[in-house]
Amino acid sequence: MRRRPQDISAMELASLAHAGLYGVGAAWAFGGNAAFAEPYLLAWGAVGAALTASAGLLASERALRSRVLARLWPFLAFNFLTLIALTVPGFRALTLDHELMLLPRYVPFWQPSSATPHLAFRSLGLFDGLYLSAFNVLLLVRRRRALRALLLLLAGNAVVLAVFGTIQKLGGATGLYFGAIASPQSFFFASFVYDNHWGAYIILMTAALLGLVWHHALHGEARRDWLHSPALTAAVGVLVLALSVPLSGARICTALLFTLLAADYGAWLRRLRRQPDSKLRSAVTGAVIVLLLVGAGSWYLGGDFYRARIEKTREQLAHLRTDGGLDFRLRLYRDTWRMAQARPGFGWGSGSYPHVFQIYNTAEPNPLDHLPRFFHDAHSDWLQSLAEHGWVGSAALVLCALVPAAFTGRRVLNNRLSRRLLAGCAVVLAYALIEFPFGNFAVQLTWWLFFFGALRYGALSEPRPAGDPSPEPPSSA
Repeated sequence: MRRRPQDISAMELASLAHAGLYGVGAAWAFGGNAAFAEPYLLAWGAVGAALTASAGLLASERALRSRVLARLWPFLAFNFLTLIALTVPGFRALTLDHELMLLPRYVPFWQPSSATPHLAFRSLGLFDGLYLSAFNVLLLVRRRRALRALLLLLAGNAVVLAVFGTIQKLGGATGLYFGAIASPQSFFFASFVYDNHWGAYIILMTAALLGLVWHHALHGEARRDWLHSPALTAAVGVLVLALSVPLSGARICTALLFTLLAADYGAWLRRLRRQPDSKLRSAVTGAVIVLLLVGAGSWYLGGDFYRARIEKTREQLAHLRTDGGLDFRLRLYRDTWRMAQARPGFGWGSGSYPHVFQIYNTAEPNPLDHLPRFFHDAHSDWLQSLAEHGWVGSAALVLCALVPAAFTGRRVLNNRLSRRLLAGCAVVLAYALIEFPFGNFAVQLTWWLFFFGALRYGALSEPRPAGDPSPEPPSSA
């Protein structure tokens, strides 16, 4: 029997279910950064890679297989470079008095190598799994409704996490999962160990919900009855997510998030000026009033926490002015840059930063215990990428995004939901200049899912609703 157009194919359903479970599971497993979760994430990522391979092998047309390879060649090049580097260890392991020591070996700067091959192989496996799982969304999904369902699942899970984290925070929990698990970082939130990782994660999820608000507000029942439409549900989700970020303590993410919200609100105002709509105007005004009321309630419940964070911010700003606190971060960046310059072509290898950086670390010992300072991350994903992958490997990673985007072209910018997904991705990329959001597995997975989801959503055609005069022409797949 011939399949009806509205039916979902087995491969499309498999890719959506796989990506959804991947995103939800990683978020609850401490953002995917828990040691116990790593084998499961590797195994589930391998399932995503198997789906990609199956789609390519089962393709009936040689042209289709060629198009898949054309989009994946930067990914394959990055894998090739990393695997070549695994064959040239940059350090030699010695055991002295039962203590493992890593001694640097001479390797020409132009030759790919890996300071810690076992960590590089693990990092490559995690990246390959999440990248191909997200790429399957671009490759296999054929319906916009299916993509919106995936966004709703992931964003809905984030709302549940935000509520869980808010209750946990206001309840005074001293550890994750209401104190059941000790957190190595005091400003944890929900299931995320680091508040800035939570902030980056919520920026992406908020962008997705904003896109869903736009879609449902301008389609179907919302144009006649806002209060009983999915648009209102998505707007409430935006409020819940937005209020969780300042409560988590992520101050820079709070500023970035509210900048994103202000820009989106400005877009609503511009639309209302072009096309007055009393119901839509009332809905937008009501959303602002609700935001103010919920914000006031949040301050009432968590005022002590907010005041403590404000005071801490004042102390840190004073420290920047008097004790050179800013110089401490700049020194970290300079030392990382020196590490990158030592092997500019191909870097020191994936996962090598915390081990190699100690050679270039010029930070003074901790004044409290006089122990050397140890840095697991560079607090700049861009600089850390140059240090670990060099200019060639980092360029391959950038092309992993740019090449698939080039095949989609400008069509993706013709769609409101796609533009908001890309805006969230752009904000997190900018944030990665001064922090390490991609050090969190759930953030990295969500970024690629939303990036490829935006490309696919913009490439799929969908007619505009009747009476919508906005310049958003439908695009062909």
